[in-house]
Amino acid sequence: MKGMTMRNILVLAAAGGLAACVAVDAPERAIDPADDFAAYCSACHGAGGTGDGEMAGDLAKQPADLTLLAQRNKGVFPTTKVMAQIWGYAGMKGKGVMPNFGPLMEGDTVPYDGGDGIETPTPVRLVALAEYLKTLQVK
Repeated sequence: MKGMTMRNILVLAAAGGLAACVAVDAPERAIDPADDFAAYCSACHGAGGTGDGEMAGDLAKQPADLTLLAQRNKGVFPTTKVMAQIWGYAGMKGKGVMPNFGPLMEGDTVPYDGGDGIETPTPVRLVALAEYLKTLQVK
C-alpha cells in the first residue's frame, strides 16, 4: 500500500462498499394462481369458488358460483368475459362489489387469446387466475 494516499484508500473503500450493496437479482416469485384466488376471491366466492365465502353473507348480492361459469355458457368457459370482470372492464364500474385487483394487473404480460380469437397483451397473473378458474368448473 506504499504510495497510496488517504484519498485513494477512501475511494477504494467506498467502491468496495458499493460493490457489496449491489443486489443480486432474487428469483422471481413463481405465479401461484391458487394463492391469488385465496387472497382476492375466496373471502366472497369461497375456497371452492361456489359463492359461500366468509364475507358472502355480508354482501347485498350473493357472489357468483364460479364453478358454474362454463355450464352457464353452453359448456364453454367465458375466459375473456371473466378476465374483463376481474379487470373491471365488464361495464359494472361502480355497480358491483368486486375489489381492486391492481396487483394482478402489474408485471409481465403475455399475448393471450381468451377465446375471442384476438391475442391481446394480458397480465400474466390475470391469465393464470382465469386458467385456475377453469379448473374449478363442474363437469
